[in-house]
Amino acid sequence: MKIYAVGLGPGDPAGLTLRARQACGESDVLIGYQVYIDLIRKEFPDKPCLSTPMRKEPERCRMAVEEALKGRTVALVCSGDAGVYGMASLLYEVAQEYPPVEIEVVPGVTAALSGAALLGAPLAHDFAVVSLSDLLTPWEQIERRLEAAALADFALCLYNPASRHRPDNLRMACQILLRHKAPETACGMVRNVGREGQSARLLTLEELAGAQADMFTTVFVGSSATRCLGGKLVTPRGYRTGAPGGERSR
Repeated sequence: MKIYAVGLGPGDPAGLTLRARQACGESDVLIGYQVYIDLIRKEFPDKPCLSTPMRKEPERCRMAVEEALKGRTVALVCSGDAGVYGMASLLYEVAQEYPPVEIEVVPGVTAALSGAALLGAPLAHDFAVVSLSDLLTPWEQIERRLEAAALADFALCLYNPASRHRPDNLRMACQILLRHKAPETACGMVRNVGREGQSARLLTLEELAGAQADMFTTVFVGSSATRCLGGKLVTPRGYRTGAPGGERSR
């Protein structure tokens, strides 16, 4: 009775880690949101797959636990990393309602990392990750987090910047950041990383406030040190200035 909470990475099979591939291969059934099942189905064509629509995350976790209690090994899959805005925490919560099952979280490449790599190296120093979705978090709390991150001069990675039902969240976020960051702050946007239609662009914070984004977009806002170098978004780590510290475990 075991459940793997598996992060599939950005979507391209090349971004699937060896451990994630192994966990899916060891599983008797794959469970996930239909879009994510479609990403992995070709890699495991003979595996039974179960899916639920969007916003049915608790039901998906219950399905995984109930399948595991039948004696099956289950892979509950999600995009990116299962522990970063993923299903792992909810799975642990839901599992408390049932007899004990073994859960193993299998990490994947989250959008902050895959998107940053496409743009260059915007997260090479301290950074913060904030979701702009107010579906589960009140907008007032998101505002406070953006304000604190801007005051601390973090580079930022913004998940879920806009959707059909909240088209103005990115613009409102930029207005908050512009209180403490310069309009010319270097920023970047990526869309569909590792999937068909992949794109990336560099722009300023002022330009970002008027940019179009959706749920397939990840946004990067630089710190005061971030620069555009050779067409790439780069936040210096400090090596060239002789700053103490150097490379550490990460």
